Amino acid sequence: MKLPLIASACLLAAAGTAQAQVLLSGRQVPLALAQEAAQEAVRACEADGYRVSASVVDTAGVERVFLRGDHSTVHTRETAFRKAYTIATLGPIFGATTTGALTEKVSKTPTGPALSSVPNILLLAGGVTLRVGDETLAALGVGGAPGGALDEKCAQAGVARVQERLAALPGGRG
Repeated sequence: MKLPLIASACLLAAAGTAQAQVLLSGRQVPLALAQEAAQEAVRACEADGYRVSASVVDTAGVERVFLRGDHSTVHTRETAFRKAYTIATLGPIFGATTTGALTEKVSKTPTGPALSSVPNILLLAGGVTLRVGDETLAALGVGGAPGGALDEKCAQAGVARVQERLAALPGGRG
């Protein structure tokens, strides 16, 4: 009888540990801010004539928002998500806040190419973290412009649109 209780306690402890690795302060990007950041990224690219999609993921890599811009092609859904996923999950490990910077860092390591074999990792510019101080809260990825640097410029516009309000989020568990 005690064995099932011990197993349950171990599973609960493991689940708590995994969650603690994702959530440092307890802050989350509210859905309305995630949507606004994605909308601004799509708008910024459309203003430059690029048809893109935008995705916002949380630090666990779970998509919170997806917007497919008017006339963007079907592959932009996956590239936007994978860019956001890549910088949200690997950026904190490598000390990078954009997939452009992450790709440059990784390209200088002998094992860097192996990362491209990890599911959902896309080492192309176009993903930017949403941060408060040194803490990554989420990431915004853009796909569809003719070049990652252009996607990244639009993603940065989306982040800039909500940055002040991110900084004003409550500090979490305190």
